[in-house]
Amino acid sequence: MSTPPLRLVLVDDHEMVLHGLGAMLGHFAEEVVIVGTATTAGAALALVASDAPDIVLCDVRLGKESGLDLCRQITTQHPGVRVVLLTVYDDEHYLFQALRVGASGYILKRVDASELVGHLRRVAEGETVIDPALAGRVALSAARLNAGEFWAGAHLGLTQRESEVLELLVSGHSNKAVAARLVVSEDTVKTHIRGLYRKLGVSERSGAIAVALREGLFR
Repeated sequence: MSTPPLRLVLVDDHEMVLHGLGAMLGHFAEEVVIVGTATTAGAALALVASDAPDIVLCDVRLGKESGLDLCRQITTQHPGVRVVLLTVYDDEHYLFQALRVGASGYILKRVDASELVGHLRRVAEGETVIDPALAGRVALSAARLNAGEFWAGAHLGLTQRESEVLELLVSGHSNKAVAARLVVSEDTVKTHIRGLYRKLGVSERSGAIAVALREGLFR
């Protein structure tokens, strides 16, 4: 018996990208079929609930929304659906965060159609697929992390400065005090805080502190 085509939902905040993916994957109709497209997280969740795709292919960023947050929601609410991030961000910090929220793949948009279909088939078979362009850097990052050469929270996608800010928040410092300790402006501190909130999937200081404590980032 032939294998039925994989059922896909495509999610990107740019209609042009969705049309391009549709045209690209249309040449592989025996292997993949697009059951729906969405430009927002809410629309994507509705499609997943109604159409039960095998795989959701989405970007890391969806305008003002986060593809990582969407991935977390899908994998939590629909554990049988796999999520693959298809993005231009060749950043291992985003990759680590994607894997943390349950993504089954992280692929760069420069992939060609046949490679993408092959990656999707592997994901459907239960593999976790990382774009070859990132694989070597990920291995190096993992080795450094095991050797203790990375800062606390690097595996969560935090930059070194964001880690420093988070450690001071955990210690009870105000934004003003953090700025004084790091010799930067309060606006800069607020920017770092917004970044670490997004990467940790929280919206307030107490949530960030809770994640830091749960992960044992600072001892």
